[in-house]
Amino acid sequence: MGSASDLGYDSKLEKLAEGVGFYIAKNNCVLIFGAEKDGDSLSTVASRAAKKEGGITIGITYGKGLNTFEQGSDAIIATGLERGGGRELPLVLSCDAIICLSGGSGTLTEMAIAYQAGIPVVVIEGTGGWSDKLANQFIDARNRIKVYSARTPEDAVVQSLKLIKKS
Repeated sequence: MGSASDLGYDSKLEKLAEGVGFYIAKNNCVLIFGAEKDGDSLSTVASRAAKKEGGITIGITYGKGLNTFEQGSDAIIATGLERGGGRELPLVLSCDAIICLSGGSGTLTEMAIAYQAGIPVVVIEGTGGWSDKLANQFIDARNRIKVYSARTPEDAVVQSLKLIKKS
């Protein structure tokens, strides 16, 4: 999960997203991402990297129709729901853990859904946005699950796998 291109992320964040996709594929995991219809995002960058490494990718998109920005995925699921709260629900609930880089309001929504559902959240520190704002803390006073931080894409995937085994 992470920023869409309209937030103007830089090439450093793209490299980190590529690393996440690479290590997800290397660990024989399926990458589920928010498939955008109108532009690139850090999630689609991760998806392309996972595909390049031979991984399986599934895009969850908003609205109807399967025409998305990222065309190389193994599957696209059109939710019929709107972006900005609707499609994020099936996207997050389809994941065993989420890894976040930077992020605006959509990523915040995804993190909150994961928190409410008890799905592990790992952020890559130093990427800005909601990832940095929520790193190493609980989202609210319920203290359901801590948002964990990682320094590298590899560490984020390793931590996610460990957290999945614990849950």
